[in-house]
Amino acid sequence: MRQSFLNRVRVLPQYVIPQHLLSRLIYKISRWRWKPLKNALIKVFIRVFKVNLDIAAESEVEQYPDFNAFFTRALAPLARPISRSATDIISPVDGTVSQIGTIHDQQLIQAKGRNYRLSELLVNNADTSHGFDEGQFATLYLAPRDYHRIHMPFDGTLKKMIHVPGRLFAVNQHTTEVVDRLFARNERVICYFDTTIGQMAIVFVGAIFVSSMETVWAGQITPGNKRTITTTTYDVPGNPLVYRKGDEIGRFNMGSTVIMIYENDHMQWLHRFKPGDRVKVGMTIGKVQGP
Repeated sequence: MRQSFLNRVRVLPQYVIPQHLLSRLIYKISRWRWKPLKNALIKVFIRVFKVNLDIAAESEVEQYPDFNAFFTRALAPLARPISRSATDIISPVDGTVSQIGTIHDQQLIQAKGRNYRLSELLVNNADTSHGFDEGQFATLYLAPRDYHRIHMPFDGTLKKMIHVPGRLFAVNQHTTEVVDRLFARNERVICYFDTTIGQMAIVFVGAIFVSSMETVWAGQITPGNKRTITTTTYDVPGNPLVYRKGDEIGRFNMGSTVIMIYENDHMQWLHRFKPGDRVKVGMTIGKVQGP
């Protein structure tokens, strides 16, 4: 009870601060190219968050033109081996398992004792959300020190992307425990793919100080001036956007959370994974279910 009260106190200021204004400010600061400042910012960040640059494609601070280039840094070749087994579903990010399991009665677990509706996450798209009911989901949190590019967990063809403006609450243990419907309230990008095991949704969830999100097919998605839901269809005959397992599909310019959603009876998470476990890009976290 005491911990829950303290979490509520910690989160309370986020209801009143200008979340989007602060995120736009971070956007500008993270792109300053004055070397003394950007080098100092990167070095402080590395020290505070214990970032390992040894696995980065560029291991020297001076190689990055600005802080954002450092934050979205590429990894060295072979730093994250990708399983090529056709039955393996891999982690799309380096991060921590926040929640993982089955979607029951349209409900996803946000934290212990706190759920939210799938239809709210997917902006009340009843047709789409119904197809995922009793399916599988995994919520993966990216900490500041993590690698912040997002990769395909399974081969798929992009069909649709929806940008949903919203709040920018921080995403961490405190907020997931006390902010109702956190992931269904925050700004997010929902990507739908057709795969050999049915439809797959990958949701990029924004947070405070996430200065923008990007996809490889649309470029920068946020920040923007539009506060309306935008849907883009990519189902173009003769010109499919096919992405293979392990392909980069996007990035967070500053961090947050990725939610993967699969249809019922087509895949299963490996039983050893539970909330709090660390995952890395390329690590097998699920298996295709046989016919």
